[in-house]
Amino acid sequence: MASHGGMREGSGRPAGAGNKATSELKLNLSELAREYTNDALDALVEVMQSSQSDSARIAAATAILDRGYGRPTKITSLEVNAPLMPTKIRLVAYTGVD
Repeated sequence: MASHGGMREGSGRPAGAGNKATSELKLNLSELAREYTNDALDALVEVMQSSQSDSARIAAATAILDRGYGRPTKITSLEVNAPLMPTKIRLVAYTGVD
């Protein structure tokens, strides 16, 4: 009797092969979305200028800046200017007897 379900020898898409359907769908979706670029930007500007909510105005302004200039890159660095001091560790044993 043949086994059901699970990974079988030779089944599925070969390793490294791209999903053609997904890449074509993403391309079409991007093209459709670009048709609404001006309307979307107008809506963001409207929210930024007239919303009563500070969080909505900030989100709209951030979205506009991200689209105009790109998202800021994250730089992680740690700079320590303090002199290194040796640390003393003292081991104290507790015997439970006073």
